[in-house]
Amino acid sequence: MLRLQSVSKRYGRGDWILRDVDVEAPAGEIVAFAGGNGSGKSTLLRIAVGLSRPTRGTVAARPPVVGYVPDRFSPNERMSAAAYLTHMGRVRGLTTSAASARAGQLLDRLALVGGKHAPLRSLSKGNAQKVALAQALLVEPGLLVLDEPWSGLDADAHGVLAEIMTEVASSGSTVVFTDHRESVTRARATRTYTVSRGRVCLEGPEPQATEQRPVSDVVLAAGRDGRVPQDLAWKQLDGVTAVRRDATGVRLRVGRESTDALLFTALQHGWSVETVTGTTTDHHRTPNSATNGDMR
Repeated sequence: MLRLQSVSKRYGRGDWILRDVDVEAPAGEIVAFAGGNGSGKSTLLRIAVGLSRPTRGTVAARPPVVGYVPDRFSPNERMSAAAYLTHMGRVRGLTTSAASARAGQLLDRLALVGGKHAPLRSLSKGNAQKVALAQALLVEPGLLVLDEPWSGLDADAHGVLAEIMTEVASSGSTVVFTDHRESVTRARATRTYTVSRGRVCLEGPEPQATEQRPVSDVVLAAGRDGRVPQDLAWKQLDGVTAVRRDATGVRLRVGRESTDALLFTALQHGWSVETVTGTTTDHHRTPNSATNGDMR
């Protein structure tokens, strides 16, 4: 469990970045902090993991083992991803062999482009993010904190990250993440706090069907170049609320704001776009419906 009580933060005599923040993130839950750039989300996470001290208030509860993924991980090192993670594992108390084995498992699961021996300085932003995620998971965390974790990740890694978050929470640990997209926080989080101008408020439960939102119905078929396209974890992609597969392809319902990104991902993985229609609407759904829906 993570608990912040009356936390406020400012630097010197500057403006308050956070004011009187009360937060509770129970064990076994995935908790989101949603807000725009400059709202104070990253400062809140740094306080949560112990990298920054509050000006006022206290961190009343924090698990002893914390895994943290910052919003940007840009190492300018010649050492390989595997060597870096092995070193970090030893710092965290693992033997060299255990740290090396754990690093290899995580990098294989996250499909690091270039392989585990790729130099850190050669990695793209998305692949550097995979290494950052791996270092946070070297030792099983009681609290996993992720700052804009989907930023820069490829579509396949989106699904793996969602699986990891669910696994960590299911083990009884707490997962905390930030994102500025409502579709992501609605789909992933069991509870959501909004952060605005340094104030943090817990969102109430969402109504089942009180608001209608524009959606697109997308029909995809096998690529016309003869390749068999890669089947993706469609329900893990941003904005997807329903999926139906048949012998000819896949039919998806996706929020209008996420349609372009979905089509780009599909084309990258060898799919052909048959039709896109945008005349229907979806009701505003409960937080878990976006991952469980099926088209009829």
